[in-house]
Amino acid sequence: MNIRKTVLSTLLLTLALGASAADLLDTVKQRGTLKVALEGTYPPFNYKENGQLAGFEVELANALAQKMGVKAEFSTSEWSAILAGLQAGKYDVVINQVGITDKRKETFDFSEPYTLSSPQLIIRQNETRQFNTLADLKGKKLGLGQGTNFGEIAKAVGGIDIKTYPGSSEYLQDLALGRIDAALNDSLLIPYIVKKTKLPLKPGAPVGELEKSGIPFVKGNPQFKAALNKALADLQADGTFAKLSNKWFDRDVSKPPVAK
Repeated sequence: MNIRKTVLSTLLLTLALGASAADLLDTVKQRGTLKVALEGTYPPFNYKENGQLAGFEVELANALAQKMGVKAEFSTSEWSAILAGLQAGKYDVVINQVGITDKRKETFDFSEPYTLSSPQLIIRQNETRQFNTLADLKGKKLGLGQGTNFGEIAKAVGGIDIKTYPGSSEYLQDLALGRIDAALNDSLLIPYIVKKTKLPLKPGAPVGELEKSGIPFVKGNPQFKAALNKALADLQADGTFAKLSNKWFDRDVSKPPVAK
């Protein structure tokens, strides 16, 4: 009897451990949806148009989910809380131009990069001062999003009055109104601003190294990682990724930007 109890206990423990170690891919497949978080305020990557989510990353998320045999289910969050929500299990992935950094890799796994870009200043169209580097902004006001790695870049210079905002729309408005001297964001964002918005802004100088952005998710899900990377590779192989990229950016953003 004791042997039977021991065997039964061992079996139950094994099953319990197996259940707790279930890969995220199993959960996504069983649910039939891929829970995707994004800001919804970050054009052209993701934003709302007539009350509906739109943008490059919204279309990319839908295409990735389709390749994985499920549907994308979206939720929005301010950037300052979005990664904490991922860690808490509120969603499966964040598709929001998340830079792949060593610090973030301590907490999350990432897909292969899907965009390559660099930090760049945004200035007013009538700006006459020369802001060629971040050092030129010492004693000046620089706007950027809360919780972004751009803040770390600016702080490393020292002497810059950094103003943080919930999203890009807020600091771009303040920049246009002269409340701040410049803004800092992803180089891929700036052509869209110049082309699509009516704000009197223009691209400034690039001020950082080439950065890779990927899709973060909770560590310990190797099957999910493989499936996500395969879906991304399939989109690149069949031309879908390049089509989406050219629609929103007039080039393939998975390739390094070419200096002009």
